[in-house]
Amino acid sequence: MTSIYSFVSLAVGGILRLFDFGRWTIPLAAWMAPVFLIRFARLNDPLMGAAIIWLVMMLAGNFALRGVIPLPGVAYPIFIALLAVLWTLPFFADRLLFDRLPGLASTLVFPLAWVVYEFIVAKASPFSTWGSVAYTQYGNRPLMQLACVTGLSGIAFLVAWFGPIVNFAWERQFQGAPAASALMVYGVTLGLVLFAGGARLAFSRHVKTVRTAAIGWPEGLVGMDKVMRVFTPRPLEEAEQPGLRDAYLLLQDYFLTESTREARAEAKIVVWPEINLMVFRSDEDAFMTRARRLAREEHVYLLMGIGVHRSGEPRALENKAVLVDPAGDIAFSYVKTHPVPGAEALVSVRGDGRPPTQDSPYGRLAAVVCYDMDFPPLLRRVGRARADILLVPASDNTTIQHLHHVQAVFRAVENGVSMLRATRWGLSSAVDPLGRTLAMMEDSVASQKAMVAQLPTAGVATLYSRIGDLFAWLCVAGLLGAIGPALLA
Repeated sequence: MTSIYSFVSLAVGGILRLFDFGRWTIPLAAWMAPVFLIRFARLNDPLMGAAIIWLVMMLAGNFALRGVIPLPGVAYPIFIALLAVLWTLPFFADRLLFDRLPGLASTLVFPLAWVVYEFIVAKASPFSTWGSVAYTQYGNRPLMQLACVTGLSGIAFLVAWFGPIVNFAWERQFQGAPAASALMVYGVTLGLVLFAGGARLAFSRHVKTVRTAAIGWPEGLVGMDKVMRVFTPRPLEEAEQPGLRDAYLLLQDYFLTESTREARAEAKIVVWPEINLMVFRSDEDAFMTRARRLAREEHVYLLMGIGVHRSGEPRALENKAVLVDPAGDIAFSYVKTHPVPGAEALVSVRGDGRPPTQDSPYGRLAAVVCYDMDFPPLLRRVGRARADILLVPASDNTTIQHLHHVQAVFRAVENGVSMLRATRWGLSSAVDPLGRTLAMMEDSVASQKAMVAQLPTAGVATLYSRIGDLFAWLCVAGLLGAIGPALLA
């Protein structure tokens, strides 16, 4: 049946969808958009309804993700169109199966399908967990605590389940025992999750802290042509090297000087953003001698985001995090495992996927680099290693800075680590193992390019770091289990 009423639901759902992910996220919209889109789908022919929802999803995605997904030209709308197919599948599955399953079981198709879609994308896509509905609930700290048990999937399930529950009651005019039972089951489930999360926050123990500092980007010190030259596939000509070397030396002097200042202000751990410090391979040893002397003389742990320019190599960039301890020794050197798809991936050496750790008087330190934070399986290695503090050199832009900060905070909660994230052209932040923000600096507006924070020195063991995506796999099994009986009904 097609009616004006159903298209009103479509319009409301489409508008809400524009604000339930991407650049303009409103947390409540993520709960409400499926309510109306499911309503539209159930009032129309399955194929026609799915086609129209796909169109709405494509339009919403085109606007909401503009500047977020780094694809040029026609590749962007093509990618959005393909994504919209995936976004539409849970609605299509619900439309086909909801009336073939009894009672409350009919409400589970949509959240199960949504979790399965997100899980497949996270495993198969180079953009990993970008776009998960769980990220929209940043700021709801009690709900965020569920991530330490189920990862993103548990939160995504609860948010997605709301739509079919409301429709179940709506179709019964919110009257009668079935409608009341469905609303009660959902309300009790959500209430227990929020209560448990609130209790985890309320009864978290106080631990010792360490003074840390994140050094920001020196705006205007070096021209962008020099900063971005390493990302250009064109081979470096010999005449270019002197100018680049001079620019790199300016960056080296700046970060060493700023780090000395923060160490003398009693910072015990200093972190630099991703590839803010550039150095030619031939000059790396000389620079490391200076960095090791600074760490030894100032008695500080120095985590450096370094871009090694491998002139003449097919992969010209080695993007890494190097930790120097207060004795002046190199504690570890880690190469970024997941370069960002596009220009960075084309020119970068890839790491081995093993985040390193180092014991210190301030807990066990670990490090990954920027985009690595979007891959939960990689970060679970940090949780399983019982790291206490995660140090993250990062680089963003003003369009994605909030989105990327949010994703990093969820990794801290999932693995029970304090996190210090130093970000060029984005949000630097310090958070505790429960996702509470302790300090933040927006690089583009900060006049003093340093963020200081007292970071807890003890992490928290989490179930998710041990069992991984068990909940997501249970959702896969649940969806397959629902499809079989529904097809036989």
